[in-house]
Amino acid sequence: MTSEHKGASGGEPAPIDLRAAEAAEVRRFNRARTARSAEIPEDYTELIADLLNAHGEARVTDIARRLGVTHPTATKAIARLKREGLVTSRPYRGVFLTEAGAAMAERVRARHRLVVDFLLAVGVPREAAETDAEGMEHYVSEKTLSAFRRFLDSQG
Repeated sequence: MTSEHKGASGGEPAPIDLRAAEAAEVRRFNRARTARSAEIPEDYTELIADLLNAHGEARVTDIARRLGVTHPTATKAIARLKREGLVTSRPYRGVFLTEAGAAMAERVRARHRLVVDFLLAVGVPREAAETDAEGMEHYVSEKTLSAFRRFLDSQG
């Protein structure tokens, strides 16, 4: 199934493969859904790593407070992280990252820093760059991250 649209030169119509366009749209929506489902584990592992580095422990109370969620919400999210093999916890001892959780936290932190650095380089104020990076870090593709790296490298 094809349709037509004007070519870039404005001349003869160029055929569009609607099935290919629909398939590309499906891939984009699937990628966005996947990113949304990864957002919570990524935010939690990154924060847990930060708390462990800063205080030597990550307590559910501190996690909830820092993420602005209730204690039961944080407990439920941590239970999910346990099932996914990203954290362990012991009563009265806090939450700890597994190797997989630590690797996830490091990947997220690196993406976050790269997005912030790019936004700062194009003139976004620091506070806005940090806030915007919190959302963007979960959705930005590797191709886009590579373009950000190339841009930053070209800036010296």
